[in-house]
Amino acid sequence: MTWRALPAARSSRVAFASSVAALPTDGVRLNTLRDNDGAHKRSKRLGRGIGSGKGKTCGRGHKGQKARSGGGSGRGPGFEGGQTPLYQRVPKRGFNNKFATPMETVNLDKLQLFVDMGRLDASNKITIKDLVDSGIVTCSRVKHGIKLLGNGGQNLTAKLDIEVSQASETAIKAVEAVGGNITSVYHNRLALRALLKPHKFEMIPQAARPNPKKLKYYTNYEKRGYLSPEIQVKKALASAGGDSE
Repeated sequence: MTWRALPAARSSRVAFASSVAALPTDGVRLNTLRDNDGAHKRSKRLGRGIGSGKGKTCGRGHKGQKARSGGGSGRGPGFEGGQTPLYQRVPKRGFNNKFATPMETVNLDKLQLFVDMGRLDASNKITIKDLVDSGIVTCSRVKHGIKLLGNGGQNLTAKLDIEVSQASETAIKAVEAVGGNITSVYHNRLALRALLKPHKFEMIPQAARPNPKKLKYYTNYEKRGYLSPEIQVKKALASAGGDSE
C-alpha cells in the first residue's frame, strides 16, 4: 500500500512546486516581507576595541573641542559661536502676570445660536454649568470663570436670565434690551469646581466672598455685581413674592 501511494504523493509535490513557480515574482509573499532599505540602522558600538573601528577615541579623533563631552557643533538653539546671542542682546518686553485670572469668553451671537438649537433653555436661569453642559465652552478651559461679550447682540431675541463671572457693558445692554436679566457672580477655584463637577464632592463647600481686590467689581451695579444693593433688593423682593404665594 505504501509503494502504491508514493507516486500520488510525488505527483502532488510536483503540482505544488509548479503552482508556486507560476506565481508572479514581483508579488508580496511571506518569504519576501522585509523592511525598506535603510529602515533599520545598526547602532554604533563605541569603545569596543581597535578592531571595531570605533575603539579607543570612539571616532572623535585626538583632543580638541569636538572630542570633549558636550563639545562639537551646535550648543543648542540660539548659540552663536561664543558671542552674546540675540536673546541676550535685546531687552525683555512685557511680562507674564502669575496673578492673572483669564476667563473664557462667550459672545451673544453664539449664545443665541445655542438657544435656537435647543441646547440652552431660555425659560430657566442659565448658569456657568449650563453653558459648559451645552458645549458652548469646554470644561477644561474654564479655569477662572466665563465672561459674556456683546458681539452679535443686535441679533439677540431670546429673553435670558443668565449668571456669569463677568459681562461687558455692551452685553449687559443687549440682554436687558430684550427684557433679559444678567448677574455677575464670583466663584473661586474651589467653588467653580464644585459648580461644574458636583459629583466629586461629598458636601458642596460654601461659596467664598470675593477678595478685597475683586469686591469692588461685584458690588458695582453697573457691572451687575451680585453683591450690589440693587441686586440684593431684587433677590429679596423675588424671594418674598415667592414665599407669599
